[in-house]
Amino acid sequence: MRKLAIVTTHPIQYYIPVFQLLAKHIPLKVFYTGGTAGMNKYDKGFNKRISWDIPLLQGYDFEFIPNYAYSPGSHHFLGILNLNAARQIRNFSPSTLLIYGWAYLSHLTLILSFKHKLPILFRGDSKLIQGKSRIKGFLKCLLLRRTYRHVYKALYVGTANCAYFNTYGLTELQLAFAPHAIDNIRFSEDRSSEVHSLRQELGIRAEEIVVLFTGKLLEIKNPALLINAFCSMNIPDTHLLIVGSGLLEQELKILASRKSSSRSIHFLPFQNQSRMPVIYQACDLFCIPTKAPGETWGLAVNEAMAAGRAILASDEVGSAVDLVSAENGLIFKSDNLIDLTQKLTGLVASKNELTRLGENSKQKIAEWSLEKQVHQILAQVN
Repeated sequence: MRKLAIVTTHPIQYYIPVFQLLAKHIPLKVFYTGGTAGMNKYDKGFNKRISWDIPLLQGYDFEFIPNYAYSPGSHHFLGILNLNAARQIRNFSPSTLLIYGWAYLSHLTLILSFKHKLPILFRGDSKLIQGKSRIKGFLKCLLLRRTYRHVYKALYVGTANCAYFNTYGLTELQLAFAPHAIDNIRFSEDRSSEVHSLRQELGIRAEEIVVLFTGKLLEIKNPALLINAFCSMNIPDTHLLIVGSGLLEQELKILASRKSSSRSIHFLPFQNQSRMPVIYQACDLFCIPTKAPGETWGLAVNEAMAAGRAILASDEVGSAVDLVSAENGLIFKSDNLIDLTQKLTGLVASKNELTRLGENSKQKIAEWSLEKQVHQILAQVN
């Protein structure tokens, strides 16, 4: 009998729809290695305790595995330490094991424990990072090649992730394309009345253009570069909306007030998942200005495209090579103020053109669906 065991650290809002869909087709159990402390946890990136407002533990079977790490958390290798994980998984008697991420002590141990015993599927969205020292690069290559040697199939999310797996020894026969995806329907459903209310609240007229940044306000996300580019344009009837929380929040507000004397830059705090479709639909252009070492994927791009919005992404965003082109936006050189400013200026020149690009985004992202991801996972289960 085909049964799938899934190992991941904690309930993640992007993965839950995948588990729920899989559960409709095959018996499965999700094993959360971070323990119950992974729920409603303090998020260092957002600089606050996060409690998602969409159901994370419904529609599939799951089990929390006690985490005995001295400093528990999914942000470091020793943060996940389970003493009985292999036994709990064996009690479920799966025919195939799917592991999300190897960079935790317990996950690496499980890969080694079940090698030659079960087909191991692996899911991760890493991409190649430039600039590492030769010694570190060599050691990492050795470790990853040894680790992936025990993987039956790697479920790659896109072009950059595929190149990563190829570099570390996986052959084409060991790779299966399971596209990174979000709930496209939820983000595309019309939220016009709420969008109108939000724009009114911010003092933005319907005919004016809104550029959106949303995410953790961290250095690597580079929101300051976007603020500087926006202010240097000085284009009337154009607004910048910064949505999120994080360590840079006050610094960015000071920068915005110093750079812009008008009321064209707006800040909103962290918005929960149920509110995010409204945020995306309230803008005309979504900008993700991440700098090196970059963003492995950037699912916010999927969300903005599902909401029918044009995209401006840095070349350090993993999804850019697959999802962003001249038909729905532009890619700029990471951390390059001049390139960002020029491309931002060109895009905000016409609201009608942004609408056209956004429509193309919605059509393109329809191919990057949860159903396709789930179909590919099921195809690999023995």
